[in-house]
Amino acid sequence: LALTMLVLALATKVLLADSLAGGVDGIFADQHALNTISVLAAAFGYGAQLYFDFSGYADMAVGLGLMIGLRLPQNFRRPYSAASLSAFWRRWHITLSSFLRNYLYISLGGNRLGALRRSSNLMVTMALGGLWHGAGLQFLLWGFAHGALLTTEHAVRRALPRLVERTPLALKTSLTLLLVMLLWLPFRAADLDHSATLF
Repeated sequence: LALTMLVLALATKVLLADSLAGGVDGIFADQHALNTISVLAAAFGYGAQLYFDFSGYADMAVGLGLMIGLRLPQNFRRPYSAASLSAFWRRWHITLSSFLRNYLYISLGGNRLGALRRSSNLMVTMALGGLWHGAGLQFLLWGFAHGALLTTEHAVRRALPRLVERTPLALKTSLTLLLVMLLWLPFRAADLDHSATLF
């Protein structure tokens, strides 16, 4: 089992992530004309590349750990099939998400001090999570945008619970996927100006 996981993870990284990298890098390096199709291809392509690369590395570590009798936690759980941003963050880079929740969000007060404080705690946590990935303002924008969308999601659930319940799962999943993929644009962009150009 451990060797199988290691081999599959290595294949995921080499055959899928590395294969996508060239085309994605070309679009972000402005080697192709920028239009709606190419920018969407860049967003979805980078989202897939990042997932296969990162989950490949994580699963390689899990496989290697199992080979020496060490059980490491699962780090990805089908994040792109999430039907909300909250669910996405419970499935994406689980160890980092858990760290941000336990040591930033909860330390700031979490959701114990009312809706307004919860919103500000989410914004601060996600903005700092963005800066954890790099010092550029594009990472701050990425984190801030996720925080704003998570805050909006909580507000909509609270204000319109029936609408949320009646919205088809496929629509919620598609909208979540689109938002996540579009937000990979500033994450991958060279700076804020590049982000603005892509959008």
